[in-house]
Amino acid sequence: MSKRAIFPVVMMFLLVWSGAMVADGLAFTGDLKKDPANVVKAYLSLDMKGARLESMSWETLRPYVNWTRELSWGIVVVIENYEVIDEIKAWEVVNLLEVWIPVKFKVLGTMEWDEVVFKPEPHVEEVRFHVKAVGDRWRIIEPTLPPHVGQKRLIGYVRQAMIEETDGVKAARLTELRDSLRQAP
Repeated sequence: MSKRAIFPVVMMFLLVWSGAMVADGLAFTGDLKKDPANVVKAYLSLDMKGARLESMSWETLRPYVNWTRELSWGIVVVIENYEVIDEIKAWEVVNLLEVWIPVKFKVLGTMEWDEVVFKPEPHVEEVRFHVKAVGDRWRIIEPTLPPHVGQKRLIGYVRQAMIEETDGVKAARLTELRDSLRQAP
């Protein structure tokens, strides 16, 4: 077989193999055979990166939750990090298809959209996520919390808003907001 004849066969194999790898990594996050904590981890990772800051990016979270639309929030909880408690002993296991998984957030404070202000309130917040089998996938049933966004991501988001703002007064308020977010403990 010539090199020219082998090339299409090798390319087809690579395409099929890479497609299988992507499908296994993404499509099966909520598979009932997998750890239900993976759904919470995926959801929180996207939330921390600001997936709920824009209405268009909400769609990326739909595979992980059981609600059909995102609520409109007037605040964003600014976090440094979060920890999904992986120890099953700490979970409340209702049955084989329903659990409550605790998560600890290191909260720096809240940012209020209407006032364009950051209010520092450092504390650790513990929230229990209700995860249940819906059809053939794990889904978060509750709680519906305001966005919990990482400090660095939120600073970048505010910086972008500053660049796009044409009103001098609003730009100044956004600059103050960015500076107060940077100074958060």
